[in-house]
Amino acid sequence: MTTLQTHHVGVVVSDLDEAVSFYRDTLGLAIADEFTLSDDGIATAIDVEEVTGDFVHLDAGGTRIELIEYDPVGDDTTANAINQHGAKHIGFSVDDIDTFYETLPKDVEPISNPQPIEIGTSILFFRDPDGNFVEVVEA
Repeated sequence: MTTLQTHHVGVVVSDLDEAVSFYRDTLGLAIADEFTLSDDGIATAIDVEEVTGDFVHLDAGGTRIELIEYDPVGDDTTANAINQHGAKHIGFSVDDIDTFYETLPKDVEPISNPQPIEIGTSILFFRDPDGNFVEVVEA
């Protein structure tokens, strides 16, 4: 059997420039690659006729975060709660969650302050510009 390794975590966004700005400027991720796909291969792979996808890969320390803006745009399926079926989140780790929390820009509204959890670490959740959950855990 082939061994799988994480290559990327993909997130479909409504405004690629705004999403890149958030993940690059707010979270400090570097752009690793940018490209557009509009051939029959991508249309067949995702089962959407005549689709174009603009992609940006961001380096998240060993895993890429893939931001994608599609044309045509699909139906809105943003989950309202993290425990809802289909909800997703991207998780990052930091050495000091309190320092990270204190440096969040004012326009980023955490769901709560950093919270200790029973396994001996602390977590923090907030949303990106499209409402996707972002988790930060103290390593």
